[in-house]
Amino acid sequence: MKNLKRFIKYVGYVGVFIIIILVIALFRPTWTSNIKGDNSISVLEQVEINGTKQQIMIRGRDLNNPVIISVHGGPACSEIPYAAKYEDLLEKDFTIVNYDQRGSGKSYHFNEDYSNLTADVLVDDLLELTDYISKRLGKEKVILLSHSYGTYLGTMAAYKAPEKYETYIGIGQLGNMQESEIDNLNYTISEAKKAGNTEDVKYLEGIAENIYKGEAVAPRDYVGKYGGATRLINMPDGNILGILLSREYNLLDLIRYTSGFKTQAQLVKEVFDKPLPKIVTKLDLPFYFVMGKYDAMTSSNAAKKYFDRIEADQKEFISFEESAHYPQFEEKEKFYKWMCDTFIK
Repeated sequence: MKNLKRFIKYVGYVGVFIIIILVIALFRPTWTSNIKGDNSISVLEQVEINGTKQQIMIRGRDLNNPVIISVHGGPACSEIPYAAKYEDLLEKDFTIVNYDQRGSGKSYHFNEDYSNLTADVLVDDLLELTDYISKRLGKEKVILLSHSYGTYLGTMAAYKAPEKYETYIGIGQLGNMQESEIDNLNYTISEAKKAGNTEDVKYLEGIAENIYKGEAVAPRDYVGKYGGATRLINMPDGNILGILLSREYNLLDLIRYTSGFKTQAQLVKEVFDKPLPKIVTKLDLPFYFVMGKYDAMTSSNAAKKYFDRIEADQKEFISFEESAHYPQFEEKEKFYKWMCDTFIK
C-alpha cells in the first residue's frame, strides 16, 4: 500500500512537470536573432494587413540596402522558422521581409474561417503588404521574390501592380500545373527504376492516371525520396522538430502551422483549374525564373515553357545545376552572388 501511494505521488509529480513543460513550450516568447549595426533591423511582429493580423519578419544589416519581399510556398508552408539560417548572406546586402500568408503559420487564427480562401485574397494581401513595407522602409519599389506555390501569387501580383516592384524573381516557378506534375511523376518513376525499386515503380505507375488527368500531384514523399525536392540540404518545409526548436516559433505556432495545411487542397485545386499561363502572358517589369536542375516539385521543363510564352522587355531563365526545389538555399553562396551581381549597383 505504501509503495502504491509512493507510485501515485511520483506519477503526480511527473504529470505536473509535463504540464509545466507543455505550457512553457506553448507560450514561450518568440523572437528573431539580433543583427548588429546602427542601421540594421531584425524584427518579428504581427501587423494588420487587409483586415487580418499577419506575421512579418524583417532582417537586414543596413536599411539603405534594397528590400526583398519573400513569398513562401506550400501552400501554407511558412519559411520564417528557417529563413535566417539560409538568408544570412543576403542579409549583408539586402533587407529581407518574410511573412506568413493568411491562414499559414503564425498568421493562422483559430477564430477565422479559411474555407473560402483563394489566391486572389492572398494576392490582395501581398499587394497591401508591399505598400506597408515600402512606406515603412522608405522604398519606392521593392524586389519581389517568390518560391514554389508563392510564385502563383507573386506572378499575379507583379502582373497586377508592376509599378510596386523593381523586379520579379520566381524560384521553383509554377507554369502549367498539370504539365508540371506529369513531369514530376515521370522523373520519380525514372529514378525509382534506376534504383531498382520495383515496388515504388508499381505504386507510382498505379496512380499515374489521376496525375495525367490533373486530379492529383506526384506524391511528395516519393519525390523527396528520389532527390526531386532537395539534394544538398535536408528538406526544410514540414520539419516539425526544426520548427519547434527555432527562435521564431513556439509549440502554439507549430499547432497553427499544421492547422494551416487545411487550406492546401482548395488552393492547389485552384492552381490546376486556373493555370498561370492562362492568367499572365505579359509582365511589364524585368523578371527572372531561377530553377534547380533536379526540381521535381515544380518542373523546370514546365517553367521554361511558361517563361518562353511570357512577353517582357527583360527576362532571364537561370538554372542551378546542383539543386532541386530550393536552389536559393541549396546553393546559397551562388544565389547570393547572383543577387549581388544583378541588383547591387
